[in-house]
Amino acid sequence: MSRATSPGRHNRRVMVLMMLCATVFLAGCGDRMQDLKQYVAQVKARRGGRIEPLPQIKPFETYTYDDMNLRSPFIPELQSYAGMTGGKGTSGLHPNFNRARQYLEQFPLDSLKMMGTITVNGKIYALIRDGDGIVHRVTLGNYMGQNFGKIVKISQAGLVLREIIPDGQGGWMERMTTIQLGG
Repeated sequence: MSRATSPGRHNRRVMVLMMLCATVFLAGCGDRMQDLKQYVAQVKARRGGRIEPLPQIKPFETYTYDDMNLRSPFIPELQSYAGMTGGKGTSGLHPNFNRARQYLEQFPLDSLKMMGTITVNGKIYALIRDGDGIVHRVTLGNYMGQNFGKIVKISQAGLVLREIIPDGQGGWMERMTTIQLGG
């Protein structure tokens, strides 16, 4: 008879080998938390440290406003001026909402650049580049910017706009704005 292994004997060897591997594997999974438990026990056994006392809270110093005849520091100057004149704003000034808006009024002033001036038949024009890079020719009385800015002066150095802006009190006020050449 030959020494060939029978299928049952082979299966038994595989089973024994698998059980041996499982035993070795499980032995490696022992209590690996022992060193951590020991450290926690050492920390708990330490004596507690000293806690710093809370800082002292200084009492709030009050101030009594005795200058009742002066302007209140909590009301803006424009509002107190409007109250003295008996109405909102400084002069009943307001923009003309009925006029047709001009093309350059859609751009904020900081996106408009004055590129130069030209004179045609004795009339001076300013050359303005808009935010899209297109150059426009404007003259006195034209409007530009988003605050109803009307051109009131053009010179070689720049142009001056009279803007009508909200005063924060429901009225309007005038502001002069300059756009410098190349600025």
